[in-house]
Amino acid sequence: MAPTRSADAATWTNWAGNQQSRALAVLRPSSVAEVAEQVRATAEAGERIRPVGSGHSFTPVAVGDGRRMDLARLAVDVLVDVDQRLVTVPAGMTLRELNALLAGHRLALPNLGDIDAQTVAGAIVTGTHGTGAAHGGLATFVEALTLVTGAGEVLRCSADERPDVFDAARVSLGALGVLVEVTLRCVDAFVLRAHERPASLDSVLAELPTLVDAHDHVEFFWFPYTSQVQLKTNDRVPIDDRPLSRWRSWLEDDFLANTVFAGACRLGRAMPTLAPTISALSARALTERGYTGRSDAVFCSPRRVRFLEMEYALPREALVDALGALRRIIDRLPFKVLFPVEVRFTAADRIPLSHSYGRDSAYLAVHQYVGMPYEPYFRAFEKVATELGGRPHWGKLHWRDAESLAPAYPRWHDFQRIRAHLDPHRTLTTPYLTTLLG
Repeated sequence: MAPTRSADAATWTNWAGNQQSRALAVLRPSSVAEVAEQVRATAEAGERIRPVGSGHSFTPVAVGDGRRMDLARLAVDVLVDVDQRLVTVPAGMTLRELNALLAGHRLALPNLGDIDAQTVAGAIVTGTHGTGAAHGGLATFVEALTLVTGAGEVLRCSADERPDVFDAARVSLGALGVLVEVTLRCVDAFVLRAHERPASLDSVLAELPTLVDAHDHVEFFWFPYTSQVQLKTNDRVPIDDRPLSRWRSWLEDDFLANTVFAGACRLGRAMPTLAPTISALSARALTERGYTGRSDAVFCSPRRVRFLEMEYALPREALVDALGALRRIIDRLPFKVLFPVEVRFTAADRIPLSHSYGRDSAYLAVHQYVGMPYEPYFRAFEKVATELGGRPHWGKLHWRDAESLAPAYPRWHDFQRIRAHLDPHRTLTTPYLTTLLG
């Protein structure tokens, strides 16, 4: 297939609107063989190529200065092995499509984040995660993958076949090759009971070790300028006996969480002095509720209010210090913060560039509404998080570079060795990846 060269097709913008690029050409391969051919042609021409997903990263990780590859048309056979609980899907499939596919076979992913618009490949290679002390990120569910290297070679990888490449490629930022096919380990479909309630930040922090151990999934949102949080716990239950009505789901998760919240953010952007009042009213407006639902429907929520985000994975024991420092940072800022702060938890894993490599982690995410100043806020928190041993989420804003990141990842040099072997001419690199990885 010939590359697309129209001006409209060449222009790309991410979901948040803070990253843009224009490609020399847009490639839309329909087969793995065509992906390999296009990568080889790019390498022979001495140009660069960058695969893109759905644009849900806030960093320039998908921004390239050469050819862009869109995998939406990639035809890979979907294979579902119900007995083995394995599913093989094309990398360009969205998580929403994957969840629907699995539900049709009475299967599910063990854990998910709260957004399902990402492509499978994009979510995996940037380290997307949910929350749950016994669960790693989505990359830990990968059983096998097919990668087209920077030299155009097609590699099938798993724990038994090219295990070093398999380990590195699961969280790789697309720097090792174009991920074209993924096999995921699933579980039987399950129902979650969600319990959401307001609480004080101090009480939640005091109970945190017990909360995290007692529930399958725990997260909370702290409202700046207040002492209040919204605590959310999800636990597996045998039957879906308390579903939300369609009306209440629309009212609370769509209208209030998106339409009304967007209006409050616009008001706060126009009149920043109202931000503390808006935050306090938001915290008081949240009431306790409990309900049951299919796992992916409970994990994932609509997100239509645009924002920018930074998220750091911290050693779990550093969370209290990080939150204390963050509260002081927000109080000293010359502008106001309109979004709550999110806290989640994951288990340790052994993936070289995973944020949770070698340690149980607490993830602390700071947000700001689009159009509001954010960089001094994010940079101040980054300084604190870095000093506490934090690792930045690869898909969220940060200002770290290869020199500062290398000491944070014990297997950094293993990853670099594999990268040099799979992409010797840096066909898959970008200016941002050069800063980030060297």
